[in-house]
Amino acid sequence: MCVVGLAALSVSLPIAWISLAKVLLFVLGLGYLIASSWQKRQDTALHQLWTTRVLLGALLLFAISLLWTEADLVGALSSFVKHAKLMGILLIVSLIRSAKEARLAVLLYAAGQAFLLLSSWMLFVGIPVPWVADTATGYVVFSTYLDQSIMFATAAAVFWHLRHDGLWPKWAGIAAAVLALINALLLLEGRTGYLVALTSLSLGLMWAMPKRLRLATLVTAPLLVLLGLSLGSAQVQERVTKIFKESQDYAKTERAGVESSSGWRLNAWHRSLQAIQEKPLGGHGVGAWTPAIKRLEGSTAAQLFGEGNHSNPHQEYLLWGVELGLGGLLLFIAIFVCMARDALSFPLPIRHATLSVLAAMAVACLFNSTLYDDWIGDFFCVSLGLLMALGARSKTDSPARNPMPIEGVA
Repeated sequence: MCVVGLAALSVSLPIAWISLAKVLLFVLGLGYLIASSWQKRQDTALHQLWTTRVLLGALLLFAISLLWTEADLVGALSSFVKHAKLMGILLIVSLIRSAKEARLAVLLYAAGQAFLLLSSWMLFVGIPVPWVADTATGYVVFSTYLDQSIMFATAAAVFWHLRHDGLWPKWAGIAAAVLALINALLLLEGRTGYLVALTSLSLGLMWAMPKRLRLATLVTAPLLVLLGLSLGSAQVQERVTKIFKESQDYAKTERAGVESSSGWRLNAWHRSLQAIQEKPLGGHGVGAWTPAIKRLEGSTAAQLFGEGNHSNPHQEYLLWGVELGLGGLLLFIAIFVCMARDALSFPLPIRHATLSVLAAMAVACLFNSTLYDDWIGDFFCVSLGLLMALGARSKTDSPARNPMPIEGVA
C-alpha cells in the first residue's frame, strides 16, 4: 500500500519522483502477482475486469511485434517500456486489497493535486513558491503548461464527482473543481487542456441534468462555454485563432506551415496515415514510428523529427496504428470500451469520475501521444488505476449493498 500511496502522490511531483514510484510499483507489483500465482491466490476483482484482458493483450501484441519491428533493438525496447506503463493500472488494482485502502490512495492523489493547484494559484497572485525553480514558466509548477492544463482539467472531474462519495467535504470538492477548471482555461495556454476542460465540464453538466435534457446539454454546453471564453478571454481567442491560421497555412501547399505546432502535427498525421497504408495488418512494429515516418519524409526528416528515433506523432491513435496496424488501432479503442464497460458497474460517483477521466484521456490522445509520454501518461495510468481499484474494491467489499443502476453512459 505504501508503494501505491507513493505512486498516487508522485504524479503531482517532479519527474524524478514519478520515475522512482514507477520502478517500485513495477518491481513490487509484478513480484506480488508472481507470488500470488505461485500460491494460487486468485484476485476475483482483478479477474472480473475486462480491462485486465485487453491491457494484457495489448502488451503481448507489442512484445510480439518485436519480431518484425523496423526499429533497432534499443529503440524498440525503449518504446515497449513506454507502452508498458499501461500495466501500472493493473498493478495498482492488484496491490490495493480493500475499499478502505483504495479510498486512502485516492485521498493521497487528491492531496497531491490540491498541492499542485494551490502552488499554481500562489504563483498567479505573486506569492513566492520555494519549490518552483523556474518562475519564468508562468503558473506552471513542475511540468509543462500542456501537462499541467490537462492534469488540472482531468482532476477537476475527480474532485467534482467524488464529492458525493464521502472522500472529502462537498464544498471542498466543488471549490477544487472550479479552481482547477479556471486554472486550465484562463491561467494556462494549453489548447489540448482547453478541450479536456470542456469535456470534463460538459460531462459534469450532462449528468447533473434530467435524462431528457442530457443529450442537448452534452451538445450545447461545450459550444456555449467555448464561445463565452473566446469572447471574454484574449488568451483563449488568440490560441483558438492560431489553430485555424496554422492549419490554413499548412493546407496552402504540402510543405507550408510545417514549422508551426499545428502544421507539424498535420504533417506527422499525414505521414502516419501513409505508413499505416503501407502495412495495414501487422504495422511497422513497436518503436518503428520514427524510422517509418523519416523514410517517408525524405531529406527534411531530421530537421522536422530530430536526430535519432525518439519522436512520436503527437497522436496516440495513429501511433498504435503505425506500430501495430489497423488491428492495433482497434485494440487501442477497445481499451477505452472495456474500461468504460467496467466503470458502468461501479457505484455512481466512482462511475462518473472514471468515465470522465477516460473521456479526458480519449480527447488528449487525439492531439498528443498522451500515454506514450512519460509525465502525462503516468498521470492517466495512476488516475485510472486508483479509480478502477476504488470501483472494483467497493463492489467486492460491499456485497450486501444494492447495486447502482446502469443507465447508459450514466
